[in-house]
Amino acid sequence: MPPKSPLAPETFPDLPVIAGVRLSAVAAGVKYKNRTDVMLAVLDPGSVVAGVFTRSATRFAPVLDCQAKLAGEGGEGAAILVNSGNSNAFTGRAGDGSVAAICAAVSAATGLPAERVFTASTGVIGVPLPHDRIIAKLDEAVSALSAEGISDAAAAIMTTDTFPKGASAEVSVGGKTVKIAGIAKGSGMIAPDMATMLVYMFTDAKIGRADLQKIVSEANARTFNNITVDSDTSTSDSLIMGATGASGVDVTGNADFAAAVEDVMRDLAHQVVRDGEGATKFVTVTVTGAATDADARTHALSIANSPLVKTAIAGEDPNWGRIVMAVGKSGAAADRDRLTIRFGDVLVAEKGWVAESYAEEQGAAVMKQAEIPINVDIGLGTGTATVWTCDLTHGYITINADYRS
Repeated sequence: MPPKSPLAPETFPDLPVIAGVRLSAVAAGVKYKNRTDVMLAVLDPGSVVAGVFTRSATRFAPVLDCQAKLAGEGGEGAAILVNSGNSNAFTGRAGDGSVAAICAAVSAATGLPAERVFTASTGVIGVPLPHDRIIAKLDEAVSALSAEGISDAAAAIMTTDTFPKGASAEVSVGGKTVKIAGIAKGSGMIAPDMATMLVYMFTDAKIGRADLQKIVSEANARTFNNITVDSDTSTSDSLIMGATGASGVDVTGNADFAAAVEDVMRDLAHQVVRDGEGATKFVTVTVTGAATDADARTHALSIANSPLVKTAIAGEDPNWGRIVMAVGKSGAAADRDRLTIRFGDVLVAEKGWVAESYAEEQGAAVMKQAEIPINVDIGLGTGTATVWTCDLTHGYITINADYRS
């Protein structure tokens, strides 16, 4: 296990119990012995499920299976099974067979239809999943199901993560409280094109599947889809949210509930960046003044994904020229002589040149911070976007050069 990220929160949060959800975690030896590596969640009858998934053209068998099942309506409840250590990706028909076998076994163990079993796997690509090891532990996982099992579940889905990730929110609707809790895993291969890595969220709110899906999709676009660690989109990215309705509180059309879901997603997304492989800096890139919001996002991601920008940040070098480079190469509209660049509150460059008021030690002071804001105004319109990333250090190379050995 790598050392804990210097950007990690001090402790795992105290997540609320979500009525209608039980979770457990067991050690199946998928890749490592004596390591908790399988999570099971079971949602009570009446629950609805929504989700978003990777758009990768090489997405893996569990994603394809979940996508096919997601639109299904059923009052039986649902189960989610996730393993770490092996992604079951690029394993051909063997991958499809593993998913089918696991879903059938979870169905038998829980009494749920196989069509209501959602799976995911995370870890090395291209190695057949030893699904028999997972199936052998299902009775143990079912017996261990607990309303308070979410923290164990968060730990079970980790791969190169250095800390488990959790977040929650409570919102008052009509004088009654609705609870939301979520967990995530992710550290490398992070440039989502849907959701991110693996994320599981639960609420006791009452809401229809289509309405929940709308909230999840819209919040995802502003949170998980705006983070990047290394510009690489995973074959396995999955986000699933279940609503049990156990509170009896109908949140259909409720803006406060939608905002709370987005808050939890943003918190988890930030934690993924803070656990970026080898990361020592948490970086917020804000672009304003672009021709459109889409252009602003293109510029922001170009900055956030640039190896030259990220290594300069790692070296605490206020190299604003690399920001100019990243804007220029993005493909979105830009004008050199209208750019304004700030590191935090420090005006660095404007009107095509370094600002007269700028002193190098000012930029260097910002770069020494653990959290670094980079603000760029394009000067062409009203488009805005914010993207979150981290620096690129020798630690990232060390982790990924030895990933399979």
